[in-house]
Amino acid sequence: MRKGFTRKPQEDQPPAQGKNYITPGGLQRLKDELWFLRTRERPAVTEVVAWAASNGDRSENADYHYGKRRLRQIDGRIRFLRKRIEAAEVVDPETPRSGQAAARAFFGATVRYANAARAERVVSIVGTDEVDLNRNHISWVSPLGRALLKSAPGDSVVLRAPGGTEYLTVLDVSYERIFVEPFREPLGVEAAAKSRRG
Repeated sequence: MRKGFTRKPQEDQPPAQGKNYITPGGLQRLKDELWFLRTRERPAVTEVVAWAASNGDRSENADYHYGKRRLRQIDGRIRFLRKRIEAAEVVDPETPRSGQAAARAFFGATVRYANAARAERVVSIVGTDEVDLNRNHISWVSPLGRALLKSAPGDSVVLRAPGGTEYLTVLDVSYERIFVEPFREPLGVEAAAKSRRG
């Protein structure tokens, strides 16, 4: 291969996305959603499509067309979830750490930091499937997550974000349980199927 076709890795690029680092709670949420889609929602929508198809002319049958579109969406989500679960690399933040692994911020760390204006904030570094900004759960591949990775209390890090460059001081790094919001079934999934049949 000629040199012109090789590319040097850049520091500002996100880490490779081969592995899906995830907490135990995050993996359980993916599994629960997959189970729900396969055993509850997909069969309910399939029933509606079969009922709509039995009504005759499908060209102007909105229930049939909507149901088929919804089945494609469900099947796409099922494929996505299977791939994410297969690639999952579970990291439990509560696992005891020693040495530098306990003092530095890695996946699963809860980090307290201050910006240049001395405003403090606490974030937990989680997987891309677990991001929840209401709980201050940030992805390990986000600009802030990448800036904080491998930092220790007292370190100054540079956050390069689309909004500009910011200088942060790491105040504390800890490893504790990270609560991931569990999967909740959407309201009315089976009721919608029953109302169409009834």
